Amino acid sequence: MFMGMVMAVSFTRYGRLYYLDPGPHSPRVGDRVLVPTDYGPEVAECVWAPQYVTDDLEGLPVCEGPATEEHLARDEANRIRRAEGKATAKKLIRRHGLPMKVIGIDYLAEANTYRLYFSAPGRVDFRALVRDLARGMQARVELRQIGPRDEARLQGGIGPCGRELCCATFLKDFEPVTVRMAKEQDLPVNPLRISGACGRLMCCLKYEHPLYQEARQRMPDPGTEVSTPEGTGRVVGINVPSDQVTVRLDSGRRCACPSASVCSPRQQHDERYPG
Repeated sequence: MFMGMVMAVSFTRYGRLYYLDPGPHSPRVGDRVLVPTDYGPEVAECVWAPQYVTDDLEGLPVCEGPATEEHLARDEANRIRRAEGKATAKKLIRRHGLPMKVIGIDYLAEANTYRLYFSAPGRVDFRALVRDLARGMQARVELRQIGPRDEARLQGGIGPCGRELCCATFLKDFEPVTVRMAKEQDLPVNPLRISGACGRLMCCLKYEHPLYQEARQRMPDPGTEVSTPEGTGRVVGINVPSDQVTVRLDSGRRCACPSASVCSPRQQHDERYPG
């Protein structure tokens, strides 16, 4: 079995994880290391020390080693410039009276360029704002409007499950999520119950959907007559996460049984599993 080493880093504390090939280096958790980017090496914190995994690691960027004092000083200077640039942007946006909300800002030292991410209810004419920003920041400025999901990714936060948002930690791409997925998981079609921090349907509905689809094919439908170790009865509910079926027995009592122990009549079994 092929095994390789992988490590994980984050550019911000509790931020999104990025995976690297450690190469010849062996950083420990908390060490500052250099990560290759399109604009040169950037400083990040090691949050997962190198360890062997069995997954295919081809294509991972290679860690460029520990950050030196020079790199740390440059990273701190860039952090200060980002903070100053964000404050300047907010002030000028208020002055122009634009319905924009600053979500995040990057500073590319090599190109002396600020990249400003913002959200807005619609299209915004920010041409005059860009000129004032470039004059106030003494650098080139790029404005990029983002949607609710990207806004949640950049800001981070805690989801209804009590864990950090998937999009802010490990999720790379947003896949389509539909209300039908919530219905097939027996969730109430209530926006307050199935929406994430971004106000859109929770991405985790997509994760568990294949499990429910497989369970629907394997487990008896509600209303089906079945035999259980405690007697015959009729299915009144199924619990996919626990892989259990709730049955109302002919005696009137209810029991929860593992789905593997519940048998449908032969005719219903053949209809469900032809051939």
